[in-house]
Amino acid sequence: MHGTSRFSVTSATIRGAEAIPVTVEVIVSSGMPGVSIVGMADTAIHEARERVRAALKSCNLQLPGEKIVFNLAPGSIKKSGSGFDLPMAVALLAATGQIPTDYLANKMIVGELSLDGAIKPVQGLVAYQMCAFEQGMDLICAPCYNALSKTAENYVVYGARNLRSFIEGDFEIGKKPEQQSQTELLDYADVGGHRLAKRALQIAAAGNHGLLMMGPPGSGKTMLAKRLPSILPQLNPHEIAESASIASIAGEQIDSLLMGARPFRAPHHSATLAGLIGGGSPVRPGEVSLAHNGVLMLDELPEFSHSVLQGLRQPIEEGKVSITRADGNVVMPAKFMLIAASNPCPCGYYGDDRVECTCLPSRVNSYQNKIGGPLIDRFDMSIDVWRSDFDDVITGDAEFSSATLKSGVESARAFAFERFKHQDSNPSNNTAVFSMMQQCSMDNLTQKLFKKLAQKYVLSGRGILRVLRVARTIADIEQSISVTEDHIAEALMLRMRTTSSQNVQKESA
Repeated sequence: MHGTSRFSVTSATIRGAEAIPVTVEVIVSSGMPGVSIVGMADTAIHEARERVRAALKSCNLQLPGEKIVFNLAPGSIKKSGSGFDLPMAVALLAATGQIPTDYLANKMIVGELSLDGAIKPVQGLVAYQMCAFEQGMDLICAPCYNALSKTAENYVVYGARNLRSFIEGDFEIGKKPEQQSQTELLDYADVGGHRLAKRALQIAAAGNHGLLMMGPPGSGKTMLAKRLPSILPQLNPHEIAESASIASIAGEQIDSLLMGARPFRAPHHSATLAGLIGGGSPVRPGEVSLAHNGVLMLDELPEFSHSVLQGLRQPIEEGKVSITRADGNVVMPAKFMLIAASNPCPCGYYGDDRVECTCLPSRVNSYQNKIGGPLIDRFDMSIDVWRSDFDDVITGDAEFSSATLKSGVESARAFAFERFKHQDSNPSNNTAVFSMMQQCSMDNLTQKLFKKLAQKYVLSGRGILRVLRVARTIADIEQSISVTEDHIAEALMLRMRTTSSQNVQKESA
């Protein structure tokens, strides 16, 4: 080979919960034979030299015996992963005239190479698909489903099985995910009693509200929480792409997400801050991001590390996680419904009228303080869950089945959507509480009652807003434009736990 030849293709790298585009440039020139890679590449990318060399030889393609330099631009961003194997090999083959280049235009290329030249999928394929679509490109990778087929009609995913596919132009078109039989979900009809808890879970599902359930061991808290997916509506196409993208980056199964099932994450209480919130090097999404558009269930809440629980405060409020590193901030989505369960004390029987608690008052206070007031204040609802009677456990509760509860959830969301379309989008006072007061459309008597109860129970500004939101959801379930005194009373009862419910109901009467 004489002279200098060069070529460039577009690829991408994972950063946090998204893929960002990277240009892979190659120049082949005279000089000391060898392969160099520049552009803040990690160890996996530097090892690509040996994989590319072996793959080319296995496919009877040539590696030039000259100086080869790969540049990954922009050079200010750290790149990681084995997904650069394929774009580097393709750029080199195009630069040396071994493959045609006409079909490489407007394509993003991602893939790992085997030593025999086969192309293997990499983690984060859905994120790469979203990145390519946002850049106005199609994607070339290992054969896979087109996760964006429902939202991007003209977007194409090309699957290549090995390097020779680029010589022959032999690509497979990524198809829409195959419809699979839905896994049978647990049903609330199997749970006897617990009608207050079921009502609270229906309200939570209808309005994406956080819920804390507190009660003795065996009272059914975990059983109730695990059935929550059975009453949640399906993901829409945009949400499917978002959730599947995050799960694919983390190496999680995405089949159920592609079918529209909402994510349900239930990490063990030994989870670290990085595991729950996200982190590591390179930064990867944690459980709160994996629960995006779905549910995060924290069982045995006080057993989690205090620092881990306090780390939840930002994503609960803002719906995202911001992680600061020396090379900049990484922002990952984290809009989830938080459902938590806790025993009231170390032995679990504080307040139980059937089993005597053996804990000292100081231990009870210490145990409940592990959660922390600021975090508890961020739960929209907090209820007590007691054991059901024997007859209820045996017979179940067909009247409060998942199908019945889900029907209420779907109708409430549809009603809220229509109501939102007709409300004033530019109120004169744009504070969150004032805006929610407008949405509630309360009459004067209801407003006076709410003010009286808010003062009596010393509600913070956050508490006032959350009671209003829950009351608005209850009104939506009942297809009511206005929030009434009954809606306010039920919302406050669900926030104050059942210990105060009788007082709330008396004052609202």
